[in-house]
Amino acid sequence: MANHGKKYRAARAKVQASVAYTPPEAIHLVKSGAYAGFDETVDVAVRLGVDPRKADQIIRGTVVLPNGIGKSVRVLVIAQGEKAKEAESAGADYVGVEYIAKIKEGWLDFDMCVATPDVMGQVGALGRVLGPRGLMPSPKAGTVTFEVTKAVKEIKAGKIEYRVDKTGNVHVPIGRISFTEEALVQNLATLMDALVRARPSSAKGTYIRSVTVSSTMGPGVPIDPNLYRRAA
Repeated sequence: MANHGKKYRAARAKVQASVAYTPPEAIHLVKSGAYAGFDETVDVAVRLGVDPRKADQIIRGTVVLPNGIGKSVRVLVIAQGEKAKEAESAGADYVGVEYIAKIKEGWLDFDMCVATPDVMGQVGALGRVLGPRGLMPSPKAGTVTFEVTKAVKEIKAGKIEYRVDKTGNVHVPIGRISFTEEALVQNLATLMDALVRARPSSAKGTYIRSVTVSSTMGPGVPIDPNLYRRAA
């Protein structure tokens, strides 16, 4: 195991291993322990009591964080005709069905992809390229839709997608270290509310098993999962 540097160890020393913190306490520790020379991302890892091997327990959805994530998101909209014009007016960075060919050639300079249902027959061929990168449009994520104005504006405003991985964990960003503590706490609360609402009826036992918040370079800070179990 690689040895951690002095700054990391100093930040880690502030976190008591036996304590499960409240969200404000955890966010305060993450911010006070940040030491990198850049505006670190603040991430949340949530372990869920689901079995991702079962189709009805694959937790996936989107949520608009009230304070955004502090990142300029490049949005591609694959649409044609009036919907393409609508996407341009909404502020999409790239618009048009011609981007299907560009993606096949290796172009991937975007962060989110929206497509209208009428072009999904063509977009489906990009599944092997976009799927593993989490960029494939999906009705469940609200990125396959004729409501392109709404989709683009929500993404630009801070809409993120969450999805449980094969080990039952969800990892998502909730902002930057430069955010105020209040803004990060609000974003965390919004995310957790969405995850609690997404609980499948087939999931048995404890649903929210653990919640950990951290910065890009800093140590993880555990949050008391009981706060969310009561809400489930």
